[in-house]
Amino acid sequence: MCGKCCRLATTYVPYSDLLKMAQENDEGAKEFLRVFEPYLSIQAAKDAHPEIVENILGTLRNSDSDINQTTFYKCKYIQDNNLCGIYENRPELCERFPTSPWSVVPPGCGYEGYMFQCREEIKQDIRKHKETLLEFEAELKTEQSQERKLKLESAIEKIKSIISHYVKYGSENW
Repeated sequence: MCGKCCRLATTYVPYSDLLKMAQENDEGAKEFLRVFEPYLSIQAAKDAHPEIVENILGTLRNSDSDINQTTFYKCKYIQDNNLCGIYENRPELCERFPTSPWSVVPPGCGYEGYMFQCREEIKQDIRKHKETLLEFEAELKTEQSQERKLKLESAIEKIKSIISHYVKYGSENW
């Protein structure tokens, strides 16, 4: 209830793309733009919330993101007391926040512990998948039954697909 997430947010999608997506009836983009309005510049966002902007920009500098495409937003409905002016009718976007355990949140955010716990649970699951993957790959090398080989190959591909979803978060090192 600190209001930081409402006073300063950003997306992985550039503002121009969000506008285009909303025009093409993307419900997620339309919902986001109904709630958030852009700051006029990165500097304007930095003037309002320097520590949070630097935290986010630091994260972006260490990723593949183009900082020049970054837009910061503020909620149209946040009140001076940090409460939501439309809380009883808030959009699903707000109810689901944070949408990922890897979301960038302001330092000291109340979600930090929860997000850390979620990340650790995912890491454990990925480690288990990797163990199963190694077992299946070893079994595949000695399996004689063509039917079993096909099942193993299918399972191996599914596991690799699951793991690949988390590569951008560092799953190759877990």
